[in-house]
Amino acid sequence: MTGEAVNPKAYPLADAQLTITIMDLVQQAANYKQLKKGANEATKTLNRGISEFVVMAADTEPLEILLHLPLLAEDKNVPYVFIPSKQALGRACGVTRPVIACSVTSNEGSQLRTQILQLKDAIEKLLI
Repeated sequence: MTGEAVNPKAYPLADAQLTITIMDLVQQAANYKQLKKGANEATKTLNRGISEFVVMAADTEPLEILLHLPLLAEDKNVPYVFIPSKQALGRACGVTRPVIACSVTSNEGSQLRTQILQLKDAIEKLLI
């Protein structure tokens, strides 16, 4: 992590431990083809109601380009969370580029079901 302060608009921000958990699940979701990468695709999953939760990068510059996502997520009752690094989020998504936002999508009978529910609970606790 670099020393610069994280944008205060990036709320809720996951702590180090939760960030690792999120990255793990994002990586598995990518393997199971249950991941949409990028702000635009994340927006689409929210609009279509197939998003389980949304992960955004707090070091996005300017952050405003993804701040429509928390509003939309709240409308749709989808948990969302910020993690510190877009570089790390890109790696977790299995692409070489930084990723500023991604959405884990729902899939009936998915192997990730229990992990997704656990993580959703953890993210919702941050919002209290």
